[in-house]
Amino acid sequence: MKRKFAVALATSLALASLAGCGGAPASTASNADTGADKKADAPADGGSADSGSGVDTSAAELNLIIASNQTSLENPYSYGMDKFKEVVEEKSGGKIAVTVHKGTLGENESELIEKLSMGAANLVVASPGFMTSIGVPEIDIFSLEYLFDSFDHWEKCLDGDFGNKMKDIVTEKTGNSFRIMGYWSSSVRDVYGKKAVTKPDDLKGMTIRTQSSQVQQDFFAACGAIPTSVAWGELYQALQQGVVDSAENDYTNFMLKEHHKTDNGKFVSETHHDYTTRLLLMDGSFYDKLTDEQKGWIDEACVAATAEERQVTYQMFEESKKQVIADGATVTENADIDIEAFKAIANPIMDKFAEDNNMTAELEMIRSAAK
Repeated sequence: MKRKFAVALATSLALASLAGCGGAPASTASNADTGADKKADAPADGGSADSGSGVDTSAAELNLIIASNQTSLENPYSYGMDKFKEVVEEKSGGKIAVTVHKGTLGENESELIEKLSMGAANLVVASPGFMTSIGVPEIDIFSLEYLFDSFDHWEKCLDGDFGNKMKDIVTEKTGNSFRIMGYWSSSVRDVYGKKAVTKPDDLKGMTIRTQSSQVQQDFFAACGAIPTSVAWGELYQALQQGVVDSAENDYTNFMLKEHHKTDNGKFVSETHHDYTTRLLLMDGSFYDKLTDEQKGWIDEACVAATAEERQVTYQMFEESKKQVIADGATVTENADIDIEAFKAIANPIMDKFAEDNNMTAELEMIRSAAK
């Protein structure tokens, strides 16, 4: 099973690499939608490699490498990884040493997944989408629009039975090649474009730059919009020149790229259609070979890192929104949008996905948690 999975993974990574070279929007594995994030205070290290925890690790028994694809030192991933290093080195008394890489092992998530599979990295942050092409179609449940109603709902599900079930599915379907150590987020996505959107009909006939997931494209098409492929690095120009009428992403990402300053990006509508999930991953076979003591230190550090990453993500949502408004964009608040009309379109897509992938019970877990 391991050999079959390795072949599938290699094929998937090769296709992801080709897609990136072709100028099309990279798959969720390449994290093309994620720009540099921002927090008021930068990490103390000031560099893209590891930061000091103040613990002497010169005699470490275990050296770990943790990495994300983000080069910015002010994004939530950076804070989460620094927290992991701090906690695991402190709890282990220096028996575990950690090197943190912020984009220095690769700026595409596909590169990080390859490094993890080769043993050149021990913990990586990645979008879940790449697993759909290596035999884990269930993971695309995270791509469904309006799956979660709030950050609280998202946390309740991911930290509860649903999150545990997804961990088991990933471990089983990948032959223990991937073990989910924590659920991280890159905030919540909204629509922004040339006009305000308060209901699905407002999207009719509008071109919208979307992520590459089929279920997400199906949703926007069902709203009457025209899903369009544009590379993330080319989206500012596409909005400015009218190549696309709109796009969708979280406040921090489009604020840093100044999409809201373009003619076709200045109206932000808080549709809150996608509370995003990112995975903190470790090779399960590597984890299983650790001592119980080492596992305990690492588990505790992963919990602390996850809490830190989420806190920074939520803080940056508020800060980025304020900046967007200060820059002159027009924001339609979530309370002024007909969310039920959007959900009426999203629900049948969710139901079909659940039925096709034998995940009706998991979908019900999520819906019940919102009540």
